Amino acid sequence: MPSLLLPEREVHALMRAEHGDPFAVLGPHETRDGLLVRALLPGAQSVAVVHTRTGWPLALLSRQEGSDLFAGLVPAAEALLGYSFQVDWGTHSSRLEDPYRFAFVLGATDVWLLAEGTHLRPWERLGAHLCEMDGVKGVAFAVWAPNARRVSVVGDFNNWDGRRHMMRLRRECGVWEIFAPQLATGDSYEFEILSAQGEVLRKADPFAFSSRLRPETACVVAPLPAPVAMPPERAAANGRHAPMSIYEVHLGSWRRKNGHEWLDYRELADTLVPYARDMGFTHIELLPVSEHPFDGSWGYQPIGLYAPTSRFGTPGDFRHLVEAAHAAGLGVILDWVPAHFPTDAHGLGRFDGTALYEYADPREGFHNDWKTFIFNYGRTEVRNYLVGNALYWLERYGVDGLRVDAVASMLYRDYSRQPGEWVPNIHGGRENLEAIDFLRRMNRVVGVERPGAITLAEESTSFPGVTRPPEDGGLGFHYKWNMGWMNDTLAYAGIDPVHRKHHHQKITFGLMYAHSENFVLPLSHDEVVHGKGSMFGRMPGDEWQKFAGLRNLYGYLWAYPGKKLLFMGNEFAQVAEWNADRSLDWHLLEQAPHQGMRRLVRDLNNVYRHFPALHELDTERAGFEWLVHDDREQSVFAFVRRAQGGSFVVAVCNFTPLPRHGYRLGVPAAGAYREAINTDGAVYGGSGVGNGVVDSEPVPWHGRADSILISVPPLATVMWVLA
Repeated sequence: MPSLLLPEREVHALMRAEHGDPFAVLGPHETRDGLLVRALLPGAQSVAVVHTRTGWPLALLSRQEGSDLFAGLVPAAEALLGYSFQVDWGTHSSRLEDPYRFAFVLGATDVWLLAEGTHLRPWERLGAHLCEMDGVKGVAFAVWAPNARRVSVVGDFNNWDGRRHMMRLRRECGVWEIFAPQLATGDSYEFEILSAQGEVLRKADPFAFSSRLRPETACVVAPLPAPVAMPPERAAANGRHAPMSIYEVHLGSWRRKNGHEWLDYRELADTLVPYARDMGFTHIELLPVSEHPFDGSWGYQPIGLYAPTSRFGTPGDFRHLVEAAHAAGLGVILDWVPAHFPTDAHGLGRFDGTALYEYADPREGFHNDWKTFIFNYGRTEVRNYLVGNALYWLERYGVDGLRVDAVASMLYRDYSRQPGEWVPNIHGGRENLEAIDFLRRMNRVVGVERPGAITLAEESTSFPGVTRPPEDGGLGFHYKWNMGWMNDTLAYAGIDPVHRKHHHQKITFGLMYAHSENFVLPLSHDEVVHGKGSMFGRMPGDEWQKFAGLRNLYGYLWAYPGKKLLFMGNEFAQVAEWNADRSLDWHLLEQAPHQGMRRLVRDLNNVYRHFPALHELDTERAGFEWLVHDDREQSVFAFVRRAQGGSFVVAVCNFTPLPRHGYRLGVPAAGAYREAINTDGAVYGGSGVGNGVVDSEPVPWHGRADSILISVPPLATVMWVLA
């Protein structure tokens, strides 16, 4: 008869949760005399092996002295029919399945692809997955921690005891795995990791689909969302020739109920979605919704990249919000943060006791600005984790696109660093070649696996080819935020109008590069925080001039080549700087000037969508032509926007508070012209200077054979079309 006793060193290792291969000693093991079954059940008074389906007793396990290890022989024939444990805990008893009697979680192909770093959908295998094995329901856990001495899954189901569900290491890929029977949706869990240095770490699952609300750090077992197809109409709405007007939103502060409570995802579906649709926007962009521990980061320091934040509800609730947006004809873009991650103890930092997800050298792996870690883009498993995450949000929640945050910080090793504080690349340069390769791979995978979805780069330098395909040497993004246009335009708009003639180039310079990339023109959250004030507050002059100046800025934005982005609150001239801890000041809409501003933005969106000339050729030089770019003294600009079919819109912008009566303007074609929109309209709170239908005259002007004589309103943009 085989000995039921384990060597003392192995018993001690089990009791201290230091055993590196628990499957070698726990669970069932065939012998000539039957099935030897061992179970480690701290706190148990007695353990019996019973038939799974009938509950018939098969064997009573004996305790190894001085431990909570139980062992016994079970007749092999009976054990093959399935067994479980009947455990007496002293105060109660329970029936438990033996996690060590189940087979591997990962298949051979998964192991191979994970080791290679080419698993397109790692989230289908890693993390926590509801499944059934050998007729038993439970959860399959798998986590990458190649340098750990031991990894356990812990939770309420095992009293957070790291000895109860010690995992098996698949050495080929560094992944630990176990099937935990009887777990279900809603169970909390984390991974307990024993590092090579003997440190015990408690870590959140990098692939968790759901998490508890801060300050709790536990993950939540949740079903993997079902795939979502990309409808043809959504793919078309994301294209370069389509109108794209994006409403950027921070879900926690767009609107609140009872003065301070967040709206949940379903309430946002019922309020935010119809509001954005009514305002004429084509897309909603959400500041990061991935789970994050600190409210003040606005989501830009995520811990759970695969989990919609529990602040506003469940993953299913978030999916409902996306579906509601699509049903209303709105696209959904998520801010996505692969540039860095926080140092919170339960996060990715030093995940298995080593610099696993981050660069080991702080000159490469730590952001001094944000006090966060930097992903090690050169490591295949890390690159695979991030590329998979991009595809996950697109495929499993059906979002239309990802706006990638802080791309410039990824591209340059010396980003915000002094000489000697950064490590050159292998060629001695400042570019982060690994990050560049990662971005190209991510965009290539998105393009191949999710045609119709888009990626947008917040890239603040002149890095070449951000929106060129990877095969042409570019990064492969579909769009890039035009930060140069934003900075120059806001600087110009903040200058007293009397001095603007000395800064004329701030408007004209942007057209030197306006078609070098596929641009989005952003007036984003970054421009109304950290002491910058509101967009309204940036405008010079008295209150009337501030409103007029902001209306003019918006008219110019909607006329200029490039897709549009406006942060929430800007559409009705929020007066105070954005505060993420409270609602927008919706009460301002009780005042006529703010009502007028919101009506203007709605009408600008409608005009923008109605006239193809304002959006079809945003990214092509053929879509833009200057009419007036040298009228410095009057600070007037005029240009033509053209559509593929030849139709056009003429935009005239006056950046002074003086109306320009009798202004002659060369036009592209003879005919009668009417105002499609005038930001000085009385209905918007303007002075009402405008024009009826104006007939062109065969008077050459501005290099054109025909011209019109018009009144240009003060601090206003007027868009003209053929009547």
